[in-house]
Amino acid sequence: MEIKKQLEIIKRGAVEIISEEELARKLELSKKEKRPLRIKAGFDPTAPDLHLGHTVLLRKLRQFQDLGHHVFFLIGDFTGRIGDPTGRSEIRKQLTRGEVLANAITYKKQASKILDLNKLFTVFNSEWFDKMPVLELLRLTTHATVSQMLARADFKKRISKNEDISLLEFMYPLLQGYDSVKLEADIELGGTDQIFNLLVGRDMQRDYGQAQQVVITMPLLEGTDGIQKMSKSYGNYIGITEPAKEMFGKIMSISDTLMMKYYELLTDEDLGEIKKLHPKEAKLQLAKNIVAQYHSTFAAEQAQSEFERVFSQKETPQDLAVYKLPAGGNNIIEILIKSGLAPTKNEARRLIKQRSVTLNDRKIDAESAIIGEDGVLRVGKRRFLRLVK
Repeated sequence: MEIKKQLEIIKRGAVEIISEEELARKLELSKKEKRPLRIKAGFDPTAPDLHLGHTVLLRKLRQFQDLGHHVFFLIGDFTGRIGDPTGRSEIRKQLTRGEVLANAITYKKQASKILDLNKLFTVFNSEWFDKMPVLELLRLTTHATVSQMLARADFKKRISKNEDISLLEFMYPLLQGYDSVKLEADIELGGTDQIFNLLVGRDMQRDYGQAQQVVITMPLLEGTDGIQKMSKSYGNYIGITEPAKEMFGKIMSISDTLMMKYYELLTDEDLGEIKKLHPKEAKLQLAKNIVAQYHSTFAAEQAQSEFERVFSQKETPQDLAVYKLPAGGNNIIEILIKSGLAPTKNEARRLIKQRSVTLNDRKIDAESAIIGEDGVLRVGKRRFLRLVK
């Protein structure tokens, strides 16, 4: 493929490329020498579930695969036990090796919905860090200064609030940078919040006498609220393993403005053509596109039919999940958590406070409410549950 076309594909949706000139030179050299570029992306499997926010990076990796380059899926089974401090307001809980590896298995299985596993190079950074002598590990600290670390926005914010920063957290960017040295990465991808760590990789490659990697940052995708980045903890996520109907409904709930960002980052559709459509038609097409990616075209069509039946005709879904109430009933918070309608107690309380929870069309506005009757529990516009005594 021509370099101009490769650059066009690579640049779609990217926030920053450091630098585009270097990227063009690497692509030219790759074509001339018939040597695929080495593309690196690191994943610390600190949680096992992937949502559409994670897929922004994975889709870009798939594009590199389709362009004929080698993608290195770096699982940070060593660094994952430390925890990336990026964007954190407190020290992360350290996971065990067993927890990290269990999450990694689930993570890779879900990533296979996007990446071609037959063309994927999976590596674990414990391969070199577990064997690294302590002295050599400590020498990594010579590649950065304390003032550089303290210049990080997230660290500065924590210091201003008198919140602790461990020395272990200072090591994380250096370890991530050394991963690039070991892999001799030509390009590294990450979110915009990863820019500091990615640039450390460039500096360390230079110090080790290697050609510096090109850094490509991808945007953080806002969740269904249109404000916070997509996250399970914010309750605004769309999981890639969620049922097709749930996924379809959540996508239909996003704003028209956010819809175009989803199109750019989560699909290969021609944005010019999409802008010609009526917003409602465009959103239906977006929901069908994304559901088809992670389920099937048939599932997407069924999800659309169900959505239109429920929301256009104001009917109750046909195949509701059933929750059996114990004798004496259940507290509403407990029902929301156990049924999966709310991921956390805080989210359950927020939904009740916003008067988004109804039972048989009656608003539930008390956190202490005990539910003991049969009926249909509804949360927001899309989520339903049949309660049975």
